[in-house]
Amino acid sequence: MAPFRPALDLLDTIPGINQAVAEVIIAETGGDMARSASARHFASWAGVCPGHHESAGRTKNTKVRPGNPYLEGALGLAAFGAVRSKDNYLQARCKRLTARRGPLKALVAIEHSIITAIWHMLTDNVPHHERGGSYFAQGDPERATRRAITALNQVGYTVTLNPIENAA
Repeated sequence: MAPFRPALDLLDTIPGINQAVAEVIIAETGGDMARSASARHFASWAGVCPGHHESAGRTKNTKVRPGNPYLEGALGLAAFGAVRSKDNYLQARCKRLTARRGPLKALVAIEHSIITAIWHMLTDNVPHHERGGSYFAQGDPERATRRAITALNQVGYTVTLNPIENAA
């Protein structure tokens, strides 16, 4: 793996990817992203793109397409590790998706996010940029406030909001 040391170091910056998983990814992909025209093509080849089966305007449940089984296993480990680590974007995204789609579909979506990030990182030769666990709350603070109030109301509390005044 010595010739691929720069790529391994780049992959090690993604939450959930350790040295062993990075080695499997490089071994299965060859570290060359020029073979794939885009991140979507790369995700499709890896077998972690979402299934699409629509008939008569109704979307039906499908499985992900078949892909490289070794790469799928490594991405599954990486997604599970990223979700279990603290305060990162992938964990926050998984929590949001789990509430709507369920835990298994959320993990496949995290695998897709990781493989997309891998394609961009190895194509542009840049390290992973972590957005942080509070990324979604920063985008729409009013929505985060409404969610917190609704959660407290469901538990049986009445909430009164008093804004903090700036001391400047």
